[in-house]
Amino acid sequence: MLSGPSSTVSTEHFVRTEAVMGKRKFDDDQITVILKEHQAGVTVADVCHKHGISEPTFYRWQSLQFGNAGLHAKRLRALEEENQKLKKLLAESMLSAATLSEMLAKASKGRN
Repeated sequence: MLSGPSSTVSTEHFVRTEAVMGKRKFDDDQITVILKEHQAGVTVADVCHKHGISEPTFYRWQSLQFGNAGLHAKRLRALEEENQKLKKLLAESMLSAATLSEMLAKASKGRN
């Protein structure tokens, strides 16, 4: 049992609990830098050797990152659709308010 309270690392990509899996050696920012290093042209073997990780770990990180990219794209599309609906509702509300203001102005002129 750990001496301190079990803390959960709350990230989208790599969620772990210290009590279950032990302390993480790399945080999400470091993992992203390592993966970008490979994208810049360094071989997987060289990246793994430089940072002291295994190739399966590298590929697991890579699949987690790209797997979440699809989720982010879906979420972005859903937000864009919602944004369009909200813009339409706002435009309709503004048009309705303008129409009511015009009717009120005409009604008040007719009484004078």
